[in-house]
Amino acid sequence: MEASLFPVYGKVYSGETLMKVFSQYQRGKGRRYMYTYSAVQWLFFFYFYCVAGWCFESTYVSIRKRRLVNRGFMKGPCLPLYGSGAILLLFVTLPVRENLLLTFLFGSIAATALEYVTGVGMEALFKVRYWDYSDQRFQFQGHICLSSSLAWGALAILLTRVLHTPVGRLVLLIPEQVLTVCLFPVTILAAADFTLSVKAALDLRDVLVKLEKAKKELELLQKRLDVIAAYAGDAAEKRKKERSQRLEELFASLETRFQKAREARGSSTVTEELAELRERFAELKYRREQLKEVRGHKRHLLLNHPSMRSERFKEALELLKKSAAERSRKAEKAKKDDSEKG
Repeated sequence: MEASLFPVYGKVYSGETLMKVFSQYQRGKGRRYMYTYSAVQWLFFFYFYCVAGWCFESTYVSIRKRRLVNRGFMKGPCLPLYGSGAILLLFVTLPVRENLLLTFLFGSIAATALEYVTGVGMEALFKVRYWDYSDQRFQFQGHICLSSSLAWGALAILLTRVLHTPVGRLVLLIPEQVLTVCLFPVTILAAADFTLSVKAALDLRDVLVKLEKAKKELELLQKRLDVIAAYAGDAAEKRKKERSQRLEELFASLETRFQKAREARGSSTVTEELAELRERFAELKYRREQLKEVRGHKRHLLLNHPSMRSERFKEALELLKKSAAERSRKAEKAKKDDSEKG
């Protein structure tokens, strides 16, 4: 009778049999064993590589930024793109894993396609790019680039030849019932985190849309004030040159124009219109202040995605990034002051 028995895929195997399977897998003769993983084991792989990807990405960005960065779309230590990418690489390279070149090519193409589809989908939904390769050479639409594709190909070789062997060995030694019990709370937490992250990203999108709408309304106010300020003797060409295009400058410019308009008013009609515009300006200014005070997970998204970009809402996004950074610096300073006092 065997001294040690291990339940795998609903059957019981001896340690000697399992070691034979591992040996065959490492030599490329056990390709079929990849297909015999159960759903819960594949889920374990997904979470494992999500966390591994988060560790790699956060470490890399933290070193570059010289500060701790909790990298990722989700707030927890999880990067779904790496998890889904690893699972995809394991599947697509399975038929060609004995061939190093084909493993590289299959992995590179598949992962690049995943990165492109994910990037396009997220930009369409959230109106921003959470990563952007526009500054890279040989890039396409900012979503993918040659250097990233080459890195995915190298990762496919590293994953299939080195990394996944001990991970696959580990998961086969864990009883499936135990794995199911352990992954259940992890799945609940991951689903909750993902849901809250999507909500925060959608809220951030709405803030960008509202800030852009506020800018357009300010531009209309500016045009109406130009007509009133004309009574003060301003030359049309001069007013045209002074007209600002940036949101912050628009507020400062309009403050000046209201002063000129007050000096120019000479009839009750102008006075009433000026009062109406002033009230609308105050309302827009208050709304702007409320919108730019991003908190919670929205601020996390802004601070931990320095490469986040948006062509359509470029100015509004920069305003939010600046506001989030200032708020973060104030919080760190207050925390430092409290620790010194204590």
